[in-house]
Amino acid sequence: MKTIYVVRHAKSSWGDLTLPDFDRPLNERGQKNAPEMARRLLDKQIKLDAFVTSTAKRALQTASHFIKIYERPLEELQLRDELYHAPASVYRDVLSALPDTVQSVAIFGHNPGITEFVNSLTSTRIDDMPTCGIFAFTADTERWSGFALSRKSFLFFDAPKFG
Repeated sequence: MKTIYVVRHAKSSWGDLTLPDFDRPLNERGQKNAPEMARRLLDKQIKLDAFVTSTAKRALQTASHFIKIYERPLEELQLRDELYHAPASVYRDVLSALPDTVQSVAIFGHNPGITEFVNSLTSTRIDDMPTCGIFAFTADTERWSGFALSRKSFLFFDAPKFG
C-alpha cells in the first residue's frame, strides 16, 4: 500500500507582472499557509518518505516549507521540471517512477492539472484544488510501477480555509 499527498502550491504573488509565470514566488499568505499545512500533516503523525515538486518557484517554495517542518534536508527535495503545468498523466508517470522503498510521498504541483489528477483517482471530486490544498489517498500496490492500474482510496482533503 502506497500513500500519496497531492499538494497544490501555496498562494503566489502577482506583485511583479514582469516576472515570467515560472518565477512567481509565494506571497505573504502563501508563506504563512505552506508551513501551517505541513504542520497539520505532522500533527496527524503522517510520515513522508519523499517530497517531489515542480521546479516552478512557488511550488518549490511550498515544498521547501514542508520539508523544513518535517526537519529534513532541502537536498531531499526531488525536483521534476515536467510537473510545471503538467496534465494528470504526468503526475501518474512521476509517481510510477518512484523507488518501491518509498511508502508515502508528497507531490507538489499546479492547476489545472493537479485538479484533473485528483479527480481521476477516486469517486471524491474537487471542483478546483485550492492553493495549498492537500488531497490524500492510498494506492493498493506494493510497486510504484503498478500505480496507474491500482485501486485508489480517498483518505482526506484539507485546505488552509478549513483551519
